[in-house]
Amino acid sequence: MASLTLGNFELTIFSDGIYRLDGGAFFGVVPKVMWSRKIEADEKNYIPSGLNSLLIRTGKQTVLVETGMGNKLPERMVKFYGQPAELLKNLAAAQIAPGDIDIVINSHLHFDHCGWNTIRDKSGKIVPTFPRAKYFAPEGEWQYARHPSERDAISYIPDNFDPLVASGQMTLLKGGEEIVPGISVKTFPGHTASMMAIIVNGCHSEAAGNSGRHSEEANSACHPEAARISPPKDLGESPRGIAERDHNQARDEHPLTDEHPPIACYISDLIPTTAHIDLAWGMGFDLYPLQTIESKKEYYARSIPEKWLTVFTHDPKTPWAYIEKDETGKMVAQKV
Repeated sequence: MASLTLGNFELTIFSDGIYRLDGGAFFGVVPKVMWSRKIEADEKNYIPSGLNSLLIRTGKQTVLVETGMGNKLPERMVKFYGQPAELLKNLAAAQIAPGDIDIVINSHLHFDHCGWNTIRDKSGKIVPTFPRAKYFAPEGEWQYARHPSERDAISYIPDNFDPLVASGQMTLLKGGEEIVPGISVKTFPGHTASMMAIIVNGCHSEAAGNSGRHSEEANSACHPEAARISPPKDLGESPRGIAERDHNQARDEHPLTDEHPPIACYISDLIPTTAHIDLAWGMGFDLYPLQTIESKKEYYARSIPEKWLTVFTHDPKTPWAYIEKDETGKMVAQKV
């Protein structure tokens, strides 16, 4: 369980487990002789794919970005992908109950990103997994999911989102909205037409006020050097103790930048793993591969000079890293 402090926010990765994907599908037109240098396939050409959700504690609200694959896959899909269904267990191990989640954000509505949005109760009825939460997802994605193409119909399971839209518990977004102070969304088309990235600015002033810190402490937390990796946590610690320890340790570990506020971006399937950081390395699942390239250019135009922390949705080993250009112009991922 990776965790770091980003300004006034605490960020933690929670996994729904590892599932199997065909290596060729995961890397599209990139030849296996190239992608196999980055990740090893098994005898069936399957490679491991992570299911990384991002939990954000703002001091006032607990926000969950993505809900993994869930536990409602049809049997034929389980045969292809497996169904680890570990997210709720991993949240519980950190003493986080479904009722503790205030907000759920889906970058898009493929089954491996919104599976735990809902569950079946004892009677078989579909109900929200996070009963108190307000859910958010792209409106264009939901409209498309109602009438998908033959190519990608398997990617959408209506029970993951339609009941939430019908009840009003899910708000559909145009793109560009601020969900809560410091957490906003931006559309990056390519994987789908309406997929959104979730951008976290840990130095939003209201976050400091909501966290209960004095202004001097809040300003210190928003210093560029306040975004750091935390060591593994003792699950017996109180949330307050964890936050205080992370804040104190923040001064001695990896700085984010000396010039820009600490920002993290859950970039979703635009850059699903560290192996996909090159502009031309996209997934075979992308509906608009040329748009993926243009969206990556747009993302890098800000994220590299401003030294954003990029959060990877499907990397089984590296949930986040700083993407930089080396002296030759090649994209590299600097782990934290």
